[in-house]
Amino acid sequence: MAAPDELFCWEGDWGLPSVSTDCLVVLAYAQFAGAPLKLRKICNPWRSPSGSLPALKTNQKETLSRPADIIIHLRKQKFNADYDLSAKEGADSLAFISLMEEKLTPALIYTFWVEPKNYVDVTRRWYAEHMTFPLNFFLPGRMQSRQLEKLRLLRGDESLEAGEELEKELYCDAAECMNLLSQRLGSQKFFFGDSPSSLDAYVFGHLAPILKCKLPNGKLQQHLKSLDNLTNFCSDILLLYFPRDGRESSGPKAPPQPDGGDFDNVPNKRRKQLLSALVALGAMLSYALLTGMVSILHVQQGALEEPPDLEPIESHQHEEQGGS
Repeated sequence: MAAPDELFCWEGDWGLPSVSTDCLVVLAYAQFAGAPLKLRKICNPWRSPSGSLPALKTNQKETLSRPADIIIHLRKQKFNADYDLSAKEGADSLAFISLMEEKLTPALIYTFWVEPKNYVDVTRRWYAEHMTFPLNFFLPGRMQSRQLEKLRLLRGDESLEAGEELEKELYCDAAECMNLLSQRLGSQKFFFGDSPSSLDAYVFGHLAPILKCKLPNGKLQQHLKSLDNLTNFCSDILLLYFPRDGRESSGPKAPPQPDGGDFDNVPNKRRKQLLSALVALGAMLSYALLTGMVSILHVQQGALEEPPDLEPIESHQHEEQGGS
């Protein structure tokens, strides 16, 4: 029997199986379709075969990263959660997924990656605390830049600027999208009856992070919680398909573990000592660069040229593997 495909995705928190919308979409669809995937939850996208997350490594050594491509592949492998949908239901599903991409995704990007307090207090902090040194110093900022570029592409505006006007417009579109989804779901368990489909996976992936994450600016969360059927929809999927992740842990979070190499054979205490030493060394070097040491060196060399200006970072600024 062939080995199962391997799915690499961001690990979870806040009572969710993953903190990433795209990863949640794929995880939910795989659960709905009963796909036997070998799950690897990580906090370093560079450890995935594509350099991004999610990533599906197939038996044919092919790597897929887009949720839509991963779902198509699973369907070809006879794991089809949309098998019983009619042609009209299939068309409705595609229409609502397109609506979410246009109206809801931009607001999600703004909420987690642009809104200053949410980004600094939640998004950047989470990724910095879960990534290993030195990735936690620069990778969250790089991820934010990519999300901002995605937002500009979705909005069709290269000169897009954050502010109250943009926030109001994005949140208005998102609220409208949620209202339409709530109307379509009605009193049903899932969008097309008693069995979940790909549309349910997409809706869950987009709404669950808003519902479960504790955000300083929770305008979208407040609107979502006013729609009882969508709130219950997300909670029921967590309870039925991700029971272990759906229970929020009350204990402290374990610190991230270093990635690979010789660190894997070092005892935990020794590992922490090494990481502490690296952090201390980084702090010393930063202090040296920010004090007179650098200026003295320039004087001695004649200050032949001015150092280039450093570009400011945009905004205010463990690996744990599991099998399924």
